[in-house]
Amino acid sequence: MSTTVVNTGTEGKTWGGGNKPLNASYGKMMMWFFIVSDALTFSGFLAAYGFSRFKFIDSWPIADEVFTHFPFLHGVDAPMYYVAFMTFVLIMSSVTMVLAVDAGHHLNKGKVTIYMFLTIIGGLIFVGSQAWEWNTFIKGDYGAIQTKGGNILQFVDTDGHRVALRDFAVAEETYRAEHGRKDGLWFVQEGTLPTYTVDEVINGFEAHDNILVRTQIIDDAGKKTVLSRGESLKLLKENGRTVVEGANLHVNEYGSPLFADFFFFITGFHGFHVFSGVIINIIIFFNVILGTYERRKNYEMVEKVGLYWHFVDLVWVFVFTFFYLV
Repeated sequence: MSTTVVNTGTEGKTWGGGNKPLNASYGKMMMWFFIVSDALTFSGFLAAYGFSRFKFIDSWPIADEVFTHFPFLHGVDAPMYYVAFMTFVLIMSSVTMVLAVDAGHHLNKGKVTIYMFLTIIGGLIFVGSQAWEWNTFIKGDYGAIQTKGGNILQFVDTDGHRVALRDFAVAEETYRAEHGRKDGLWFVQEGTLPTYTVDEVINGFEAHDNILVRTQIIDDAGKKTVLSRGESLKLLKENGRTVVEGANLHVNEYGSPLFADFFFFITGFHGFHVFSGVIINIIIFFNVILGTYERRKNYEMVEKVGLYWHFVDLVWVFVFTFFYLV
């Protein structure tokens, strides 16, 4: 019996099948498959965010008014400064990762170690910064009133500057009990009570003639609508339902609660990716120190984790654009 070998003419082509399609190892191909699938996931999240924002475009929070804080500079209005710093750190960590991969191609263990270490530091700074930003966003800074219809009422002075509830609300010496199991409410969980009641805010508002109510509705000039003194007081008394401080998955002192929902979910999902990348980088970093890849004469593991790190960096560019710039 004879065997006939058919020549398909694919030996000299880049995509010829075999063990290394596109001249890439199995591990590198699998990393690319993961990146493509994860990119589709992020695309779906950002598309949902875009549709929701378009639907509520007249009441969506203004990013420049939400992300105005900077660590150790309390009371300083620095819109987007810290977010820009976080973005810069993450981009620079991507640069150091490129240098680590290049050093690996030259089998330079010393440089790979240094650049991997700098990449890890950059990732830790970013994750820590994101945790601080979450904490600030959750706590809030000014406070607001939520109406019976779910809209948010903020407070400004006659010059249009935001005014915090603590600056004018009159606290009354009354005892407000939180419901719990000792009251027989076994299946009801009540959140932390706000610092002030609606009546305390209204009393303080009446005592300060220079304060007005600003609704979450955005006018044609891109500014939130500020009501007159009479309209403000009437709206507070007739529709004020509860005091809102900070943001969570149910309420948001900055405006639409959907903004907070998407913020926590998308930035949290990205933050999880960065944290995972830092852990993987630490493992690879110690393998580099131990000489694992030096003995193999191959630093491909550094290159594969580099692909993941660049993907995380690229995704943040889109998240940054959607949430903070647009």
